[in-house]
Amino acid sequence: MMALANTRPTSENQMPSLSLHKFYFVKKWIAFLSLAVIAGSCNTLDVYEKSVVFPKHEWADSNKPVFTFAIEDTTARYNIFILLRHEDAYHFNNIWLKVTTQAPGDTAQTQLVDVTLADNKKGWLGTGMDDVFDHRAKVTREPVKLKKGNYTFILQQQMREEPLQFVLNAGIRVEKVKS
Repeated sequence: MMALANTRPTSENQMPSLSLHKFYFVKKWIAFLSLAVIAGSCNTLDVYEKSVVFPKHEWADSNKPVFTFAIEDTTARYNIFILLRHEDAYHFNNIWLKVTTQAPGDTAQTQLVDVTLADNKKGWLGTGMDDVFDHRAKVTREPVKLKKGNYTFILQQQMREEPLQFVLNAGIRVEKVKS
């Protein structure tokens, strides 16, 4: 019976250097391909994305994050999203938000938006890792044309719980529609 205690190669059982070289070559090649796939899958942010972090994972209704971005290309059409991140312990299947929009040269417009975060069949609808879930909900049904200038969005949670527990971030994302 052969003893396996000494597993270091000896002169009789050393691996040929060629196969060790192949091993490192394959390992480097796999690392290169992985980086290439990751880099190729990253989309560039066309216009704007920003979110705010809520201390203690609580969103007080008095905390009204403000987001301002500039539009230069008036020929393009845009999708506008609300970004939300919450913990699995969040108590509701949705979140009601008061969204105030100030377009260049216009008066502020306010709308009440119900963002569905979960349903009883599928559970959380966003993407998740461990106990944190991210949601991207469209503010506009279809891509819209925007005027040149600065836009301001204000988000305010309108839920009955005060402060709203287990909410980590809220934000806005603006994407240019690719033709």
